[in-house]
Order: sequence, then C-alpha cells, then structure tokens
Amino acid sequence: MSSRETLPASALVPFRLHGASLATKAVLVAVGTLVLTASSWIEIPMIPVPMNMQTFAVLLVGTLCGWRLGAATVLAWLAEAAIGLPVLSGGAGGAVHFVGPTAGYLFAFPIAAGLIGWLSERGWTSDVLRSTATLLFGHALILALGATWLTALFGSDVALDSGVTPFLFGTALKTALGVATLAAIHRRAGRQG
Repeated sequence: MSSRETLPASALVPFRLHGASLATKAVLVAVGTLVLTASSWIEIPMIPVPMNMQTFAVLLVGTLCGWRLGAATVLAWLAEAAIGLPVLSGGAGGAVHFVGPTAGYLFAFPIAAGLIGWLSERGWTSDVLRSTATLLFGHALILALGATWLTALFGSDVALDSGVTPFLFGTALKTALGVATLAAIHRRAGRQG
C-alpha cells in the first residue's frame, strides 16, 4: 500500500505503519515472533490430537499488522524455526519440520497471515459476522494446504483423518476466541478514537 493510499474507516490494522521507521517495524516483528512462539507452547489436551494456539496467533498477527508486516512476522518466526530455535509446537525447531508431515501447515501460515491481513485492511474484520467469516477462511486455508501436503505423503484418507478432522473443534474454538478478541479491540479503539 503506498503512502498515498488510505485504508477504509472500517479497517482494523492498529499498527499504522505508513511512516514508521524500519526500527519500529523490526520491533513489531520481534514481538510478533515472541507471540507466535508463546502460542505454539500453549497446548490444550484434546483427543486424538492436542490443540495449540498457533493458528489463532498467525491469523491475529495478520489481522492486526496488515498483510505485509503480518506475513513478514510469520516468515521471521518460521526462519527462527528453520535454524533450530525452539519456537514451534512443544518447543520444536529445525529444518526437518519443513519437509515432514507438518510442512504444509507451516508453509500455509504466512500465506494465511498475508491474506487475512489484506482482508482486514479492507474492512473484513470490522464486525462479528465478517470477522467470523474471515477467520474461518484463514483456518480453512491452513487446513486445506496442510491436508494437501499430507495427501501427497500419505494419501487422502490419512490426511483427512489425521490432518483435518481432529482440528475442526479447535478451529471453531479459536475462531470464536479470535472474533471476541477483535471485537474487544474494536471497542477499545472506538473509545480511544
């Protein structure tokens, strides 16, 4: 977005970065990677697969930072993982995760953050209905790309049974939490604006 372009009034991108310094953007990326790491370590026991908060954080980073900074933040976090920092689920890290069963999900994260950030910049997270649709779209994209990779490795039955179905309940919960978070941010921004 050029400095001459303006966002619609309904856009929710709290970090207005049109004139921000590179140092400010770097700090936001660093903080964002810490949030993404913390979200990876938060696990909620579920059967058959525990749920963590990665997709929740990925989509909120995109929503709150906009498409460019959101995608850049997720890419920085994935770079940290690739060099072996313990930033992924359960404190995992290393390049092996980018060729194993989770690779499709990992590669989907910056795409989803970018798309959700782009939609947010255009007002698609300005109310409960549109926020719900937008966040569900982001989750569906991540699940679809992750399942596509699993299908290539193990076949479609395994992909659906192991890579999609166990996460549907968690997706609904994280979408509801995301919508509530965005609504609270909108209310707070409205009081300050």
